[in-house]
Amino acid sequence: MADVRIEKLYKAYGTLEVIHGVDVDIPDGEFVVLVGPSGCGKSTLLRMIAGLEGVTAGAIKIGGRVVNNLPPAERNIAMVFQNYALYPHKTVAANMGFALKMQRMPKPEIDARVAKAAEILGLKPYLGRYPRELSGGQRQRVAMGRAIVREPQVFLFDEPLSNLDAKLRVQMRTEIRELHQRLATTTVYVTHDQIEAMTMADRIVVMRDGHISQQGAPLELYDRPANVFVAGFIGSPSMNFLEGHVSRQGGTVSILVDGVTLPVTDRPGLEEGRKVTYGIRPEHLALDQAGFEAKVTVVEPTGPEIHLVLRVADREIIAVLRERHPIRPGDTIRIAPQPQMAHLFDAETGLRIE
Repeated sequence: MADVRIEKLYKAYGTLEVIHGVDVDIPDGEFVVLVGPSGCGKSTLLRMIAGLEGVTAGAIKIGGRVVNNLPPAERNIAMVFQNYALYPHKTVAANMGFALKMQRMPKPEIDARVAKAAEILGLKPYLGRYPRELSGGQRQRVAMGRAIVREPQVFLFDEPLSNLDAKLRVQMRTEIRELHQRLATTTVYVTHDQIEAMTMADRIVVMRDGHISQQGAPLELYDRPANVFVAGFIGSPSMNFLEGHVSRQGGTVSILVDGVTLPVTDRPGLEEGRKVTYGIRPEHLALDQAGFEAKVTVVEPTGPEIHLVLRVADREIIAVLRERHPIRPGDTIRIAPQPQMAHLFDAETGLRIE
């Protein structure tokens, strides 16, 4: 096992720069998820760690060794791809042991490693089957087994669950997390799915346009997003945003949005009239006769919750209620945010106001 250090990393294709001086320090044994929208640079960064993309400037260190110019085979990493990349004419056992065979490892040791990985992944009954005889989840386990048998210093996962159905994705992300807890190998995992990031990561790195917007523990990013982008990207349904300005009346501070008064707790920097973006998560809104008026446009029952799409001052917001209420589209309700759970961001920079 080894730590991974990414220092002032740049990547450019000709004059087009796609990674802009990224710094990430991944301690030995940590599970780090790179997350962000399509085109943010997360997969490019992963491929640079793997050696599949060259480095324009900066350094990638694995176990203290600079690997910028090393080919993938010499980096002691193993990568699990989105499309499994299994040999259709080889059995599960042959697929899992193929890389070891290419290294001219003795057959008894290959068999022992394959058997051990198959035991960990529940693949022992399938070692004699071919990929066409497996389900999607089983194929992904084989791809993971092929990585495990190599006993690498670092595991790299490139959106490995995106081809699976919803139920299997939930199952597989649990299995990958359990696998990491068992092997304690440094892991870098790329996804565009923030739910995967929240449920699997020790630390999340949120990327946008080749930059890191914020990195930290999942709940740290959820509770204290550094900017509007992170606040809107982390969380499902995403945070509600309303543009307004600070009002101070009789020692009470609030945010005014087109005549609607939104309560907030006082904090430094809330000068009278300052333009801000008011953020509130859907689960921090509750039915309250003392709240503001909102018109219901859509009701989405999910089972444990009811999602309400509301119209407030010509803006659309979402509220999540755990109780079951006889609310229908077209109804007018009164709803109130929890002041201590409100997030404030500067309207111009988008940065969090502490």
